[in-house]
Amino acid sequence: MPILHTLRRWLLLLPLAFLAGCNTVLMNPSGDIANQQGRLIVVSTVLMLIIIIPVIALTVFFAWRYRASNKEAIYKPNWDHSTQLELAIWAAPLLIIIALGAITWISTHTLDPYRPLSRIDAQRPVTADIKPLTVEVVALDWKWLFIYPEQGFATVNELAAPVDRPITFKITASSVMNSFFIPALAGQIYAMPGMETKLHAVINAPGEFDGFSANYSGAGFSGMRFKFHGLSDADFDQWVQKVKSSPEGELSRERYQKLEVPSEREPARHFASVSPDLYGAILNRCVDRSKMCMSQMMAIDADGGLGKPGAYNVATAKPWQPDDINSPKRAYGKYVTATVSYTHLTLPTTPYV
Repeated sequence: MPILHTLRRWLLLLPLAFLAGCNTVLMNPSGDIANQQGRLIVVSTVLMLIIIIPVIALTVFFAWRYRASNKEAIYKPNWDHSTQLELAIWAAPLLIIIALGAITWISTHTLDPYRPLSRIDAQRPVTADIKPLTVEVVALDWKWLFIYPEQGFATVNELAAPVDRPITFKITASSVMNSFFIPALAGQIYAMPGMETKLHAVINAPGEFDGFSANYSGAGFSGMRFKFHGLSDADFDQWVQKVKSSPEGELSRERYQKLEVPSEREPARHFASVSPDLYGAILNRCVDRSKMCMSQMMAIDADGGLGKPGAYNVATAKPWQPDDINSPKRAYGKYVTATVSYTHLTLPTTPYV
């Protein structure tokens, strides 16, 4: 019936309606790195479809061709070999694997997030007079802290950068592993406590873009989002002045300890200034001044450790002095000692007499 035929045709087109509202930012991004990654996805998919589509088509063809009701199909039960068919079956996948391997090798080095950018876009290289914008990123529970060390301020859940200027992200986390992701700018990269990852990217078009955590990190994960603004140089300068005039004041170590307390769906906040050593303290897990920094601990370990002084540092509540590790050592003569047995470690908590 004509009505049923028309209805069936529209039903076949119905799935396309569900795709009408999709945001294809990954395939049409505004940053050069994300654009190259999008093309890599397309090329890899097309290469794999070169095999998949013929296999699906031949599966349907053979099922229809050699159906039980087709008495005219030539059936050869004793057939076992064809050199031409073997060459086609093995050569095509092999060539595709070689092509994918070459693309993977080139793109792995070209799109390495730690590699400084060599171009603004396909037509413009990065010249020596272009200075990247440095942004220090800290993943908190459940919000994002952005520190601009050159401008001397910090923001929460809001990020901005000039169009066509390379950006160097230094990324870490306060407590658990997260993932920093701005689809329009570049691929996601992990944020881990006590470790620093890097990302080099550039935004090539003005606009407001979504950023979020792409790695589950707890109850407030779904609200761990922020806005990234691609601005002209003049608009970026105005934004900088707006942040510097914020009534929030300075983000010191003490204020950071309050800020890192878990909270959900935090609004954007601006801090007019920031403690110069805050990011280094966050990275080295020593925002609390009574704690030894990881960098100091590793330097001590590299120098052979401290022996009894090390046991003293663990057993007492006195704050570690963040001075040069080569400065004169404190006196440890009558303090705690550590005794080691094959079964356990004993750290007495009373002075050694």
